Amino acid sequence: MVATLLLTSSLVVMIISHLASAAAAPTSGAFIYHGFSGADLSLNGMAAVDPGGLLRLTNNTRQSMGHAFFPTPFNIVGRSFSTAFVFAILSQYPDVSAHGLAFALSPSKDLVGALPSQHLGLFDATDSGNSSDHIVAVELDTVQNLEYNDIDDNHVGIDINDLRSVDSAPASYFTDTSAGAAAGFKNLSLFGRRPLQLWVEYDGEATRLDVTLSPVGVAKPPVPLLSSTINLSSFLADETYVGFSAATGAVTALHYVLGWSFSLGGRAEEIDVSKLPSLPLAEGAAMKQRHLLHVALPTALLILILVVIVLVLMTARKMKYAEEREHWELEYGPHRISYKDLYRATNGFADENLLGAGGFGRVYRGVLTESKLEVAVKRVSNESRQGVKEFVAEIESIGRVRHRNLVQLLGYSRWRGELLLVYDYMPNGSLDKYLHDRPEVPLGWSQRFRIIKGIAAGLLYLHEEWEQVVLHRDIKASNVLLDREFSGRLGDFGLARLYDRGSNAQITHVVGTLGYLAPELSRTRIATTSSDVYAFGAFLLEVACGRRPVELKTSGVELVLVDWVLDLLKEGAVAEARDRRMGDDVAVEEVELVLKLGLLCSHPVPMSRPSMRQAVQFLSGDAPLPADILDNDMHLFGSVMRNTDAFVDSTISRPMEGSGLSAYQFTISETLFSSGR
Repeated sequence: MVATLLLTSSLVVMIISHLASAAAAPTSGAFIYHGFSGADLSLNGMAAVDPGGLLRLTNNTRQSMGHAFFPTPFNIVGRSFSTAFVFAILSQYPDVSAHGLAFALSPSKDLVGALPSQHLGLFDATDSGNSSDHIVAVELDTVQNLEYNDIDDNHVGIDINDLRSVDSAPASYFTDTSAGAAAGFKNLSLFGRRPLQLWVEYDGEATRLDVTLSPVGVAKPPVPLLSSTINLSSFLADETYVGFSAATGAVTALHYVLGWSFSLGGRAEEIDVSKLPSLPLAEGAAMKQRHLLHVALPTALLILILVVIVLVLMTARKMKYAEEREHWELEYGPHRISYKDLYRATNGFADENLLGAGGFGRVYRGVLTESKLEVAVKRVSNESRQGVKEFVAEIESIGRVRHRNLVQLLGYSRWRGELLLVYDYMPNGSLDKYLHDRPEVPLGWSQRFRIIKGIAAGLLYLHEEWEQVVLHRDIKASNVLLDREFSGRLGDFGLARLYDRGSNAQITHVVGTLGYLAPELSRTRIATTSSDVYAFGAFLLEVACGRRPVELKTSGVELVLVDWVLDLLKEGAVAEARDRRMGDDVAVEEVELVLKLGLLCSHPVPMSRPSMRQAVQFLSGDAPLPADILDNDMHLFGSVMRNTDAFVDSTISRPMEGSGLSAYQFTISETLFSSGR
């Protein structure tokens, strides 16, 4: 009898399971999942279905990815389709997330060779943009990657065989005029505890792709977030799989899909959110609340209060210097300086130690108690998400560079809402103020020539002698600081980029300062050591002449320094371009050498510029300058710089108020989540 009952129960369970699977199976190209328990999906990487029915694409593993595809391909070419899904991205941290997830149309369920991090598990580092990939995706990206021209770190984009989106917009949803509110788009965060719903609808006849986003519980907005005219038939394979891809980078996150509906040739069935599984955080919070309500006793509460009081009294002083520590600091921990030491070094960040201030925060002079070393401490505001990313990128890249002619990043610290960076202290400020701010005692030629040779040596180290190639991308007098002996040190590595020797730089966002930008950047948008050499040439002319590369005269006429010096060279009077404030006690041969080398480095044709190793040899007298400078297409100088500056999207650096310490005014424009650069 018992055996009969057990057999009957087993049959009932099998029938129910079969019916549940049948409800999700495709009928005329349509399916719907309210949770994924028992779903027949093709999973790989970190993807798995949790016991509660959640489709989890990633776990808390760094530099990982996961894929989940419907097992049967569809013929979508020339046809309409519609899909809707509910997702959630749960980050380790409240203000920083790992890389996002994407709804993908792919010719294969196995994306062999795809990489995590900024590649979203869709492409590798070399085939992005390959038309043979036949991959169309809608990305939900939570990291800004400037190499892919991302608009921000919280956006939705349409990708076709490339992570450079053909259309994108900040994550938001359209709200109508109900409840008296004005119609328009309201911002959303792609990661958090609240699930979101996305609709992707393609009209094959009109070749229009609409993408609509909203929080769960809000009806589908009448206006899509993205609406693009795209003929997907030109990009998709005959047989196409539909599914999801997600990836993590240096920071981890959990990427979940709670429900999914799809229809080929019609409108996807509406997802019933009441049937969706709960997120882990929501379940954990409910369990904690039930425990507090039904288990905690008055005696335990009293003990807890007493323990808290004792701990507060014992740790009050330590809490004053409490610091944050995160997983990435395990690798870079030896460079960390305690907040207590920095607090004491600056006398509590007293106003009398303030060196300068800007939008990033403030810089203070300090003396470390044990080593007696003078330092400059920059307190960076941590109000935005970008703060932590830029902070970590600075530490793990430029913080490892060492050279006597480079401003050294000595260490860092974190305390509550602040990020602190510690640099060499440069008592004489920036070179810029000695050239352009009418100093009482201008720099003599011997000092200027020594500074020039020092900066040349520092750039040679960055380009050829360090373990990776470093492109500074913002070489100018205001970024050269002077130590106690007036030796020059190149600083402000906020725009610098690194890449491995033997590989090509993948920098496609043009930044820098007008007058120092190589003309080819407006065309190729790829920074190279040659573009650094061009900026070094402008720097040479600036130091020798005491003039900025481009000046607007009181008459309204624009003076382009390289043109002016070139005209004097043609007249045989190039030494007349020197800064007259130096007096006549100058080494004319050295002045002419620097001016001619400045012109050669500023050549509009990159192949005609010397390398930094050759420039160092010219300055040291180990090799002669080419005798045919005037014959090397110098007629091309003309208006090249003016034409370039007219349309290059530049980041113009401004000096700090106060001491001129622009080397501490870092503006880091990439994040720690972008690797290999």
